[in-house]
Parts: sequence; C-alpha cells; structure tokens
Amino acid sequence: MYLQSLSVLDYKNIALAEFEFSAKLNCFLGNNGAGKTNLLDAIYYLSFTKSFFTAVDAMNVRHDCQMFGLQGAYKNDEGAGEQVSVGYRLNQKKQVKRNGKPYKRFSEHIGLYPLVMVSPSDTSLIIGGSEERRKFMDGVISQFDNTYLDALLRYNRVLLQRNNLLKIFYAENRFDQDTLSIYNDQLHEYGSRIFERRKAFIAEITPVFQTFYEHISGGNESVELDYQSSLFDGLLCDQLDVNQGKDRVVQFTSVGVHKDDLLLNLGNYPMKKVGSQGQTKTYLVALKLAQFEYLKKQSGITPLLLLDDVFDKLDAGRVEKIIHLVSEEKFGQIFLTDTNREHLENIIAKVGSHYRIFRINNGELVL
Repeated sequence: MYLQSLSVLDYKNIALAEFEFSAKLNCFLGNNGAGKTNLLDAIYYLSFTKSFFTAVDAMNVRHDCQMFGLQGAYKNDEGAGEQVSVGYRLNQKKQVKRNGKPYKRFSEHIGLYPLVMVSPSDTSLIIGGSEERRKFMDGVISQFDNTYLDALLRYNRVLLQRNNLLKIFYAENRFDQDTLSIYNDQLHEYGSRIFERRKAFIAEITPVFQTFYEHISGGNESVELDYQSSLFDGLLCDQLDVNQGKDRVVQFTSVGVHKDDLLLNLGNYPMKKVGSQGQTKTYLVALKLAQFEYLKKQSGITPLLLLDDVFDKLDAGRVEKIIHLVSEEKFGQIFLTDTNREHLENIIAKVGSHYRIFRINNGELVL
C-alpha cells in the first residue's frame, strides 16, 4: 500500500497544494513553520480520520476559511487504485469517504491504511505521565484488534459508572454492595482481556525494539520495556474487593488496568532521568519502528512511515543509519521532514533508493 497523490485545501496553513509521490522515499524540506509537519498531518488524517495533534477539527481549518478538504489516491498491494477523501465545514459534521462511499462510523476506516508517525511530540511518552504510555499501547493494538478496542471502550464506560457510584455513596452516606459488585464483575471481565493483550503486545514488541535500538546506536547501550500492572499480582476482582474500603473514601477506583504503566529504561534506569537528547530521540525512533513491524505483521499490510524532524539532536552516524534502515524494501513508503536539503540529499544519494524532494515555504510547494 502506498500513497500516489495528495490534494490539500485550506488545511492549517496550506491554502492549496497537490503532490505526486514516490512509492519509496518522499522528503518535505523547508524552514521551521513552513508547513512540512502540516502535510504529514494531512496524510495521517487520511488514515485515522483525525489529526495527530488535535481532536478539534475546527482547529485544522486555515485562518479566515470555513472548511478544509483532503484527498488521497492510494495503490494497494494488488495494484488496484483506492481513494480516500475528507471534508469538514465549520459547525457541521465532517464526512469521510472511501472510493466515493461515505462511512457511517469512522471506526470502520481505522486499520485499512495503517500508518506510523514519529514526531517530536512523542517525547511525551518518556517525560509524560502513565496515561501517555497507555495511550501508546492502546493505539497500536486497537489499529488491528477490534475486540481489544471494544473491551477498552466497555472498561472505560464501566469505570466511569463505578466512580460515579462511589461519589454518590459518599455524598448520600449510603452503600449498596450488590450494585457495586455488578460493576466489579464487568471491570474484571474487560480488564483481564486488556491486561492479557497488553502483556502479549509488549512481550512481542520488546525484542524487535531492542534490535532497532542496537542497530541505530551502534550496540553500545541496552534498553528495556517493562510493562507494569497490578494484575500481575492477582485477579482484578480480588483486588477490587481488597481495595473497596479505600475506594469508598477516595471516591474513585484505585486499582485496574487504567493504572497500568510502561517503564522505558536505558540500562537499569528510567530513560527520562538518564537519557541524553540523542539517546531519547534514538529510543523513540526505535520504538516506533518496532510498532511499524508489529502492525505490518498483524495486518498483512505495509504501513506508511512518517518521520517528522527526527534528525534533530542526532549525530550524523545515527542519521545515516536511520536512513539506510528505513530505505530497506520491508519499510515501504516513507515521508520525512527536514530543514537541510544538502545534508539530507547527500545521505539519500548514498542509499540509492528512489526518492522525491519537495520544497515547502509558507504552506506552498516551491517549484
């Protein structure tokens, strides 16, 4: 699967732009703020029916405009053409179409055009709270596993209901064990499914991640992913019973998969405490490349790979290793951004892969 062409209308700072892409490597070059990242985001939107950076569609409309439009022409692995289009007008519901047919539910689209994006904002995985790392796990698994997504949605719904019930019990100075037990049973059922799926995901992705990190770093550092969950200590239903008194006092559910975390370690220490800027960037790139391999294996489709400003803070050796790595046949179509054309073109020329370079300035393609 690769993206043959892209049309963008009034998306962020891009008034109108049209592109014909290489099936292998595509580079958007320009100064900071030129619109390079916005083009990657437009490609991301076509896969996920939303922006990578904001859930509010109105924020994606160009200033002083009323709507935006995106259209992408793809070629699948069988060589057949496919089209995806998005249209959004302020204060109206957006419309997403595949081959001219609108979706009733956008969730039906997720996974058809798998994509992995590496962005400077990914540093939140390392320096942010546990919610960011749960979101990472959930986002990857949900792209191909609808049963996981269903369990996650149901778990979060029951969790909200249980927390509301605990608040009511506290406010009204009463308690109903039978009603609480119903929510406990449901949390146990859905939470157990989520735990097992996350555990299997981390076990599978870790060795792939370590191999990528070793390749990029030159093998001088060791890294680890450590999945943390209270469910390693016992059944969730039992833990809910043990912590029932505490939950009634604090008025929220204190145990469960909504408290899980993923520890990102360099050697025996947390990356956020000991990692340099270059090590952190290498860590994130290796993690996202492992995500790529995982999605490819699960879906049978080679995802698009979007690399936004990944070379900043990296030495020339690591940059060259990343370019060589992603230029291999197994990685399919790549989109990347950078500010230095001469630097990037010299590295790409050594690789020998087919590529196209697009110069972007103020949201426009410079010919």
